[in-house]
Amino acid sequence: MNFSTLLMFLLPSAGGAAAQLSGVPQGTYSGTLQAGEAQLHLLLHLSKAANGSLRATLDSLEQGVFAIEASSVSFVNFNLKLELTSVGARFEGKVSPDHEIIDGNWSQGSASLPLKFRRETGAVARKPGDAIFPVEGLWQGAVETHGMRLRFQLHISHDTEGALIAALDSLDQGVTGLPANHVTLKDPIFHFEIPSVAGVYEGALNATRNAITGKWSQTSADNLPLDFKRSDQTLELRRPQTPIRPFPYTEEEVAFSGGAEGIVLSGTLTLPKGEGPFPAALLIAGSGPQDRDESLANHRPFLLIADALTRKGIAVLRYDKRGVGKSTGSPDTATTMDLAADAHAALAFLKTRKEIKVAGIGLIGHSEGAIIAPHLAGQSKAVNWLVLLAAPGTTGEQTLLNQSDLIGRAGGLSDEQLEPSLAFDQAAYALVRKEKDPGTLAEKLVALVKESGLDAALPPATLETQLRMLASPWFRFFLDYDPLPDLKAVGCPVLALYGQKDLQVSSKVNLPLVEKAFHDSMNTQAETREMPDLNHLFQHAYTGTPAEYAAIEETFSPEALALIVDWVKGHSASRQ
Repeated sequence: MNFSTLLMFLLPSAGGAAAQLSGVPQGTYSGTLQAGEAQLHLLLHLSKAANGSLRATLDSLEQGVFAIEASSVSFVNFNLKLELTSVGARFEGKVSPDHEIIDGNWSQGSASLPLKFRRETGAVARKPGDAIFPVEGLWQGAVETHGMRLRFQLHISHDTEGALIAALDSLDQGVTGLPANHVTLKDPIFHFEIPSVAGVYEGALNATRNAITGKWSQTSADNLPLDFKRSDQTLELRRPQTPIRPFPYTEEEVAFSGGAEGIVLSGTLTLPKGEGPFPAALLIAGSGPQDRDESLANHRPFLLIADALTRKGIAVLRYDKRGVGKSTGSPDTATTMDLAADAHAALAFLKTRKEIKVAGIGLIGHSEGAIIAPHLAGQSKAVNWLVLLAAPGTTGEQTLLNQSDLIGRAGGLSDEQLEPSLAFDQAAYALVRKEKDPGTLAEKLVALVKESGLDAALPPATLETQLRMLASPWFRFFLDYDPLPDLKAVGCPVLALYGQKDLQVSSKVNLPLVEKAFHDSMNTQAETREMPDLNHLFQHAYTGTPAEYAAIEETFSPEALALIVDWVKGHSASRQ
């Protein structure tokens, strides 16, 4: 496996008290989640980010998943609230006055479970008490290459024979416990190798035994600087594009009725300074439990887009999808059309605001949001323009099969390896269509997984999540939905952008189909464009695989962002 293969290896989904700053709880807290008969031991790390905000990451020890970044953190009146959109979970708890205990509830899907965290008082970041070698302990470091920053966590200890042993976690790729061999310390030179990725590290341990300065080599990538520091706290994700308050415009927290009875959607409306009414953009997120910022691995692309547009005189509404953040409802039962009804409700809310110029309202949709946006445009004359980011032009099944094929090939899989994987996908999709009873479907899917041998390769929690997704109403609908008729019904101006390295909605497959749909419907105001070197999130990418998303520091291509802003400004101004 070469260096680029390590970069695409997997798609993701400690201890020691720290000093408290400004009354904010900090340090490492441990808790046990009782989920049926299973116990999950969790470590919660709270710290101050570089901009002064509270940062939280979570480790799930049994699942071998580390540094799950909270997409939002709030601490008000001793109430701590965390959103972990990457795993569709949230935690709310009361912090004791001495900051020693956080007592609350963990919510994930339809489940709500009690969870109490207690502050860890041990000093895991220091050299273990039974250490034989001065290098033993937990270390943090990062390699920077190809526009990415890959954070590593290194575990060093000794075995029963007194020999050094080590294992490496690649946090931004969700890869944990890569075993090392040839682990040696010839003071001060420390050396180890990771045979599974053909990696070699060599560095010098400093005199105070709290830092290692060295180089990482892996096949074609030689002598990349990699320094480790002794710490139980993972390195912070760097997101230099994230806008920082104060903003030169007004932010307003809003709430409005969703597309079904009892659904209340919460969001943020940003309004330019000055007198309105202003043209406006409604942002519609992609699939999954997306919050108003479409947060992923601490990237907040919708915040970035909203900020850029509002600075140029365009009001923007973005909202938490149902069941996410402050919005009510259950995401487990919502189909794409239910989410489209929510977007329609958001559009109706915008039209009620006196600050908004109704003739200037448009939609910006990403991925599944770029399926919903044309559907709304064909139904409502209030939609005056569309920006579609990575819009699928095939049925859901074909989109998913193309994803599996492209991501597998980028990961180094051969035709012989891909064939059984794609055959399994197709067999699973056929079962979803055939079996209408959820219980029967779940049983047959489990049997299919065991037949294929995939149950041995997938952790139980991951397997359960995948099976639940396959049996969901959303998946049943998405599988056969064809977006082309909606695209053909669009008569307003459209800007459709695709990333050349997008492996989830391939530009090679989808752009020609979408372009033809506009041509067939004689929409002469539609423009399609492929953006060089961009992935599905419109980041500049090395391979385009989802495994890179978290490691790339760029949140959204500046070139793509400037193109969107200029296009929206021009088409909003032309609407009377």
